[in-house]
Amino acid sequence: MPSPPGTERPGRFLPRFHWELLVCGTRGHELIGIDAARLRPEDALYVYERDGLRWYRCVRCDSWVPLPPPEHPARETPPSRDEIELPLRGKALRDKIVLRVIAVDRAIHFVVLTALAVAVALFASNEMRLRNVFYRIANAVQGTAASPNHTVHGSFLHRLSHVFDLSSRTLYAVAAAAGAYAILEGVEAVGLWYMKRWAEYLTFVATCVFLPYELYELAHSVTAFKVGALIVNLAVAAYLLWAKRLFGVRGGGAADERARAFDVGWDALERTAPASPVRVDEGA
Repeated sequence: MPSPPGTERPGRFLPRFHWELLVCGTRGHELIGIDAARLRPEDALYVYERDGLRWYRCVRCDSWVPLPPPEHPARETPPSRDEIELPLRGKALRDKIVLRVIAVDRAIHFVVLTALAVAVALFASNEMRLRNVFYRIANAVQGTAASPNHTVHGSFLHRLSHVFDLSSRTLYAVAAAAGAYAILEGVEAVGLWYMKRWAEYLTFVATCVFLPYELYELAHSVTAFKVGALIVNLAVAAYLLWAKRLFGVRGGGAADERARAFDVGWDALERTAPASPVRVDEGA
């Protein structure tokens, strides 16, 4: 039987990370029966009373928390098991956290790409006006008669001037491509946030499709941003393929569901129940 989170001796080189402790540390413990007037024998799995204190087992991380009995109880006994919605634990909790982190990353992409698409579309619709403004600024900076018919010098201004060589049709095409990519990222973000299986496949395929382009960009110039983006996307693809068992890997979706179900529910709570003093006394 696995030890409760936080009680295992950490490995020397590869310590085990407990997602339950992370969530309880940020959101608080999940305790049952803190508003009950009296306890029943069947409640001992998650709460018992001794020496004027009640010990509540967090049904997420298995910690025992001592609290005094409620002065003004709201109910006679703790709710029945059918009334309790147990929190996620184990692999199910890990998947939820990791998928939502990826969803936030995709949501950021959606915002940036949407802003880019809008900016390019606005630029295309006002290209002539912006071109005149640009060359007036270039003229003031360089002290020359810069115009659409003259060469703009200076590395930054020279690169920027190439934008005005693009036709409005090309700019609108770029805006449309950025908008379509933004929609794709937005759909991924929503699907991953709600842990949809189709979103995992969509994210994996979309991520892998753009990996050759990222490698091509790195072959031409190496920057910290490009390397970081490649590492993140490789990690996302590897996690989805291996941990989420896409395309039948490691048993596929059915095996993934079984692994998730093994860590949640009342059977999992009974299987991983930490020893409590009340049980020791009863067995003495």
